[in-house]
Amino acid sequence: MQIDPRSHGLWEKTAPKAPLTSILNESVSADVVIVGGGFTGFSTALHLAKLNVTSIVLEAVEIGFGGSGRNVGLVNAGLWIMPDDVLGILGQKHGERCLKALSDAPKLVRDVVDEEEIPCELVRNGTLHLAANSNGLSELKDRYAQWSARGVSVELLDGGEAERRTGSSAYCGALFDPRAGTIQPLAYVRGLAKAAIKKGIKAYTQSPVIAAERSGAGWLVRTRAGSVAAKWVVVATDAYSVGPWEIVRDEQVHLPYFNFATAPLSDNLQRTILPGREGCWDTKDILSSFRMDQQGRLVFGSVGALRNTGRSVHRAWAKRSLKQLFPQLGDVEFEAEWYGKIGMTTDAAPRFHRLDEHVVGFSGYNGRGIAPGTAFGKLLASYVAGQIDEEDLPLPVTEAKAQSLRTVKEAYYEVGAQVAHMAGARF
Repeated sequence: MQIDPRSHGLWEKTAPKAPLTSILNESVSADVVIVGGGFTGFSTALHLAKLNVTSIVLEAVEIGFGGSGRNVGLVNAGLWIMPDDVLGILGQKHGERCLKALSDAPKLVRDVVDEEEIPCELVRNGTLHLAANSNGLSELKDRYAQWSARGVSVELLDGGEAERRTGSSAYCGALFDPRAGTIQPLAYVRGLAKAAIKKGIKAYTQSPVIAAERSGAGWLVRTRAGSVAAKWVVVATDAYSVGPWEIVRDEQVHLPYFNFATAPLSDNLQRTILPGREGCWDTKDILSSFRMDQQGRLVFGSVGALRNTGRSVHRAWAKRSLKQLFPQLGDVEFEAEWYGKIGMTTDAAPRFHRLDEHVVGFSGYNGRGIAPGTAFGKLLASYVAGQIDEEDLPLPVTEAKAQSLRTVKEAYYEVGAQVAHMAGARF
């Protein structure tokens, strides 16, 4: 994408083509203008179309250009933070409501894929959160207890079962979450876009928003060559926000995350490594993740940016780590590599912002964009269509505020990941 093989890597190579779009070069109107062509933006558009509400999506680059087209592809339930901690951050009412919405979110993804017949390599076999040491196992036991108390059928596995399911002896336990799964993320967002366009919404790419101003009872949103008049504006740009609502990006610290993909493994190797095709990540502070794609490629990732010295450092670390985790692999070569930016809020919880009158958006997904983006998009559609009130949303209204020392923190994460991977450790 954009002639950069390290922007979307394997996903660009294997996803179906994006629907045909054009640059906005005229003045148009709709009930809602959606800024951002990712999971949240096209989920909002798709669900608005089902409610007979007209919308126009404006994407600055290409469909799925931001986090939606770059991530690992784990369709997870809940948040990174512990369920009980969510209540401490959001309060009892919004906390339980948010947990319920995001617990159900992977099912919503599956339902959308089935209903719209989206070809996106969806695997419904759950995920494994892997304990890298005794502290990690203690954390997983807490997560298990907190989800179980809410009636969720997660399963705590011992080291032997973790080894059987992963093919690696590196873990002393795991938390299996049957709600979750994996997906080809760029294929999914392109499929969302195709489904929404088929239902009548209009989408424009290479059309960054440069200004927005009040116009009567609504808004006039301007691009370089055109404009959209609408009553509502949905800001769905998250960590890649630029332009009038750049504050949404400024309130998040960018955490770089890379992925490498092997060539398709042999049938014998596929029988020993992730035979159940679960998606995995570990409990390290600088975590690692791995999963299989539909063709049997092993996708392995961690924190870091594949630029400057980082590319060689992280590549060497990935080869060493895979050899340690899966000795049966031997020396591996990678056929694709890519990285993106995870937007981290100060408390690792997402946000709902009323940025102005009739200007709203969810953001701050903290590394979990697929299921929350789909679910929050559906909620935004219901909200702007008048089916639900602000009080019915799973998050309270908060003011967008820039994080202090953001650039310093981002430099620390990028350099720190290189230092850790150069030494072969993760902190």
